[in-house]
Amino acid sequence: MPLSQFQPDGLESMRTLAVQLDGRKKPLDTVAKETVAKIHGSTRYQQADGVKADYLGTYLALWFNTRNWNEEPFVLVSYRPLKEATGLDLERKQFTFQELITNGPLTEMVRQAHQNQLSDRDLSRDQREALTIEDRLNLLYQSVGDNTLPIVPHPEDSKGKWAGLNEAQQLYAPETVAPLMAQFAMMQQALLRGGDTHLPMIGAFATELKQGLKELSPAIYPADVTLQREVNFNHFHPFAKAWQLYALAFGVMLVSLWVKPWDLYWGAIGLFTTGIAVQSYGFWLRMQIAGRPPVTNMYESVVWVGFGIAAIALTFELISRSRYYLLAAAPLAVVCLVLADSLPAVLDPSISPLVPVLRDNFWLSIHVPTIALSYASFALALGLGHVTLGNYLFAPRAKKRIKTLSQLTYRVLQVGILLLTAGIILGGIWAHFSWGRFWGWDPKETWALIALLCYLAPLHGRLVGWIGDFGISVASVVAFNAVLMAWYGVNFVLGTGLH
Repeated sequence: MPLSQFQPDGLESMRTLAVQLDGRKKPLDTVAKETVAKIHGSTRYQQADGVKADYLGTYLALWFNTRNWNEEPFVLVSYRPLKEATGLDLERKQFTFQELITNGPLTEMVRQAHQNQLSDRDLSRDQREALTIEDRLNLLYQSVGDNTLPIVPHPEDSKGKWAGLNEAQQLYAPETVAPLMAQFAMMQQALLRGGDTHLPMIGAFATELKQGLKELSPAIYPADVTLQREVNFNHFHPFAKAWQLYALAFGVMLVSLWVKPWDLYWGAIGLFTTGIAVQSYGFWLRMQIAGRPPVTNMYESVVWVGFGIAAIALTFELISRSRYYLLAAAPLAVVCLVLADSLPAVLDPSISPLVPVLRDNFWLSIHVPTIALSYASFALALGLGHVTLGNYLFAPRAKKRIKTLSQLTYRVLQVGILLLTAGIILGGIWAHFSWGRFWGWDPKETWALIALLCYLAPLHGRLVGWIGDFGISVASVVAFNAVLMAWYGVNFVLGTGLH
C-alpha cells in the first residue's frame, strides 16, 4: 500500500492519542516522530518510487503493518568503517531489515560487543556502532504490527503501567474493553482498504477510540491541552525558525556593512532579537512538556549553547554598537541549531525523564545552564577570534579595527571564565549533595578544570603584557579545543564518568 494513503490530512485525531512510553505520557505524534527518526535518521521517508510520507504517516504504516518492512530500505547505517567491515554498500545510508539481520560480519560484531560488555571490556567504535544498529533493528521489529503499544491507561494509579489493547483485559473487564477493540479493528480495516474516501471514516474511528480510552480513566488520562501543546511544539519547529532568523539577520548585517547608504543595522538587530524570542518560546514549551530545565542531554545543550551565543552577543552588541558581535555570533548560533535540527540519530531530541538523582534538583537547574553559557561565551570568542585573525591576514593595515576586535574578544573571554568558574563551583556543590563529595576527578570535572586553565593562562598573559592582540586572538581559537573535549569528548570519545 502506498504511504501516500497515510498522509495526515484526515488523521489529526490520531496525533493526540496518549501513549505511555519511555517513562512518560506523550502523544502518538511524538512517538511517531521519535521512532521514525531513531530508525531512519530522518523524520521523512522517501520510497524508491519517490513517494514521501511524514513521520506520522510512516509510523502508521509501521503500526498497522501495511508494507513489507523486511524489504524496505529504512534502517540507517551511516558509519563508513562499519559498512566497509561488514561488506555493505558504501554509497547507501539506509538498508533493509533483511539485509542487516542476515549480514554475518555484522551479527558477529554484535555478538562480540555483547561479550565485551559482559566481561566489562571497552568496546571499539565499530562495536558501538553495531549495537546502535541492533537497537534500530529491535525498534523496527517492535514497531511493526505492534499490538502492545501502551495506549490503555491504568484505572487508578497515575504512575501505574499502561497496557496495549491486547493486554487491556488485565486492567478492565472484557465488556469494557470490547468496544475499544472493535473501534481499533475497524480503523485498521479502513486503513488497509486505502483510498482517500476512507479518511473521514478513519478520523471518526480514531476520535471514538481516543474518547473511549479517556473515559476509562479520566483522572489519569492526560488533558487535551497538554497533549496538544506537545503536538504544537513538534510542528512549530521553534529552533529551526530561530536559526533561519539568525541567518537572515547575519545577511542583513553584512549588507549594512557593504552598502553604506542603507542603514540596516536596526533591521538586523530586530531580526536577531526575534530569533532569540522564538528560541526562548521553544525553550519554554519544552520545559512545560518535560517539567524540568531543558539542558539535560547533548541535544538540549547544543541548542542552549546556540541560544547563549546569540543572547550574550546581543547584550554586548547593544552596549558597543560594533556590529562584530552579531556578525561573529550569528553563524555559530546557526551551526548549533542546524546540527540539532538535522541530526536526530546523533543528537536525540526526544524528551525523557531524568534519573532519580537529578529529579527535583535545584542545582541541576543552575549548574548545567551556567556551564553551557560559559561554553557559549567561549564559542563567541572563537568567532571573534576568527574575525580578528582574518583581519590580520587580509587587512593587516586596519590596526584600529584589529585593536577593537581584540578588545571585544577579551571581554567575552572574561565573561566565559566567570561563568565557567561559577559553574564548576556549583557543580561541586551539586556533587556534594548527590554523591557526598565536592570533587572526585571525574573526567567531566577534570576537563572542565583543564578548559578553565586553558583560558586563564592567556588572560593572565595579557594582563602582565606577555600576550598582545594577536596572541589573545589565537588563544581564543586554540583554547576552544579544551571546551570541545569537556563538552563533547568526555561523553562521546572517552565515554566514562558519572556525567
